[in-house]
Amino acid sequence: MAAEQGDRRRQSGLWRLLVPLTALGAGVLFVTSAATAQGTDLRPGRFSDLKELIGSTASQVEAQERRATQLRAEVAAANRTAASTSFIVAAERARSDRLVGPAGLEAVTGPGVTVTLDDAPRPDEGQPLASDNPDDLVVHQQDVQSVVNALWAGGAEAMTLMGERLVSTSAVRCVGNTLLIQGRLVGPPFVIAAIGPPSGLRAALDVEPGVALFQRYVEDYGLRYGVRSRTTLRLPAYDGPLDLRHAARVGS
Repeated sequence: MAAEQGDRRRQSGLWRLLVPLTALGAGVLFVTSAATAQGTDLRPGRFSDLKELIGSTASQVEAQERRATQLRAEVAAANRTAASTSFIVAAERARSDRLVGPAGLEAVTGPGVTVTLDDAPRPDEGQPLASDNPDDLVVHQQDVQSVVNALWAGGAEAMTLMGERLVSTSAVRCVGNTLLIQGRLVGPPFVIAAIGPPSGLRAALDVEPGVALFQRYVEDYGLRYGVRSRTTLRLPAYDGPLDLRHAARVGS
């Protein structure tokens, strides 16, 4: 019994010594960190904001697009010159020209519809938000994608999103409350324009579940959605990259 009491006294004394030493060490670390940081992040740049990163490279993308346009013009001129002196080149050029339209590489004009999706408006000062969840008040990637899918299903022959021509390899990605489309960062209101039979396009929108869900949010939280028929739309040609980097087989 005496031995056990002695062990406990020794352990108790050891803990009384370790506790203040540990606290002192932690305090030194906190003071050192504060002095070093001086109110700034000790790990700058590690968690860079994606939106700012994309925005900072926008000018580089524009410069590359201008260069690509110039190179395409030079290639087209070289093709015309070669086709004028070679029957084989002329035949291949004629074959490729037939694919320009279906590939979205030429501007098109015709009737169609425009669809606009927008975030809920900010309430007046002193008024509460329509929802405590910010996600309920903004347009999301899946909302835009639902409209795009419905328009293709409704017989759209050509389509743009915020003026960017959509083709088979186009992808829409969400970056915060903005969208990244073919190297451009765009914010709401999001406008989709489609050339095709207006009645068929409208009917396809009416039966698309994703569009119906968005319209529920329009009613509940004040998001905005509008469809307008157009007698004439002019959509630009696609001028982005054509190479397919990744593909996967789906189904059997």
